Amino acid sequence: MTSNKIYRKPSFLIAIVPIVVLMILLALNVYIYGEDATYGPNQIALLMATAVATVIGFSLKYSWNEIQKGITKSIKTALPALLILLLIGALAGTWMLSGVVPTMIYYGLKILNPTFFLVAACAISAIVAMATGSSWSTIATVGLALLGIGSVLGLHEGVVAGAIISGAYFGDKMSPLSDTTNLAPAMAGTDLFTHIRYMAKTTIPSIAITLIIFLIWGVTIESKPSEEGVQGILSLLESKFYISPVLFLVPVIVIFLIIKKVDAVPALFIGVLLGAVAAVIFQQDLIAELGGSGNYAFDSYKASLGAMFDEVSLLGSDHETFTKLVEEFPEKEVYQPMIPSLAMDSQIYL
Repeated sequence: MTSNKIYRKPSFLIAIVPIVVLMILLALNVYIYGEDATYGPNQIALLMATAVATVIGFSLKYSWNEIQKGITKSIKTALPALLILLLIGALAGTWMLSGVVPTMIYYGLKILNPTFFLVAACAISAIVAMATGSSWSTIATVGLALLGIGSVLGLHEGVVAGAIISGAYFGDKMSPLSDTTNLAPAMAGTDLFTHIRYMAKTTIPSIAITLIIFLIWGVTIESKPSEEGVQGILSLLESKFYISPVLFLVPVIVIFLIIKKVDAVPALFIGVLLGAVAAVIFQQDLIAELGGSGNYAFDSYKASLGAMFDEVSLLGSDHETFTKLVEEFPEKEVYQPMIPSLAMDSQIYL
């Protein structure tokens, strides 16, 4: 038995009503709550806009069961992206705790030249994001290391962040492993590589222009890296973390898994576990300091979970320990900008 139910199609003006309502509510929330708007009010705005869309659906002869199926389908489509976002936070935390990010900063300070740093930061971020399929995880791991290196080399943090984000977003958009790159053709009804091929017509010229701009900027900008400042940061990293090229095995394994077309979610999860294992093996003094119980197994569990899902005070609480360390070096103003990058407000936040 077939249904003869006839559905009405909304006009353009009716269709954009939920979007307009959402925009108004979001603007009102920002005006009233400021930065706190993201901690609840904006979610309520989304629900209210959804309610408006539901009322419109009823007026177009859709039943609640049909609307609910549509909602469920949309949530199911977005679920992989939500899992990736959760894993990105855990990945950034365990890679910091394990010394992977500090090791990147350490060797980057020894290798990278200020003149070509912006181009290198953009290119490295693009390659890593293309291999992992995630701009956010790239920015939270390799990007964090590059930001710290650029700060110590005397480059403005905003410029360095621009280079990192430009490369990471390009790599994300061009990666066949990216959740949004897969989602867009799925919603539009085309195949993945056709979507990437057409994106390349605009993204490749854009990244080429960006690299040229960063190259010119790097050649002409006056950076003032301090040898004492660089040595101070190197000494600080050596005193708090075990630094070794062996730690590069963690990101190399994750990139290898992605190249082998392992799905982004299990690959990132393996990266989180490898970071936690590396922390337990190589950062024993740091974990013992963070745990403070005298039982290394308990301290390892506490520190690893803290890095993944809560917060880890790597360099003391409320900036006290880190600030004292910085004040011991005469050229503290050179690497003062690295406090947000290394201490993460003295904590790692998911």
